[in-house]
Amino acid sequence: MTSSFFTYNKSKVLQALRYHFITRKEIKFMVILVNLFAIVAACFYYLKKVSAFVFLGSSLLWFCLMISFWYILPNIIYRKSKTFKDRLKVTLNPQQLSIENKYGSRSWPWQAFSTMIESPYFFYLYFNSRSFFIIPKDAFDINILSEVRKFLKEKIN
Repeated sequence: MTSSFFTYNKSKVLQALRYHFITRKEIKFMVILVNLFAIVAACFYYLKKVSAFVFLGSSLLWFCLMISFWYILPNIIYRKSKTFKDRLKVTLNPQQLSIENKYGSRSWPWQAFSTMIESPYFFYLYFNSRSFFIIPKDAFDINILSEVRKFLKEKIN
């Protein structure tokens, strides 16, 4: 169908990784639980049922959780992955998706992907709930982007 060269933009990749973390069910559950704990601790502190230490502890827990999912984890993953620093060529054809860089290439049949999610800047192609590949939308000409979207939905979903 189509072939295109692209490089990743660091700030967009970090945002894409944040989006991935925030959309995970277990992360949503943990954030809701920590927020609920912080609210209950604030109410109990206001009613003088717990000490300031409990309220500060719950606030610190919430702050650490947000910092880790918003800054630390995306930056660690970005630094560890060589893929985000390479110039890549993506090829979409009816049988498979192929990725190529100066070191080699890799292809996956469409059946290897379980889900496709679209965000403002990327197509997320999931192998399973934790393993995925992101393709920037700006890798494709704006005139064929809707065709690429339709093709990916047809092949993956």
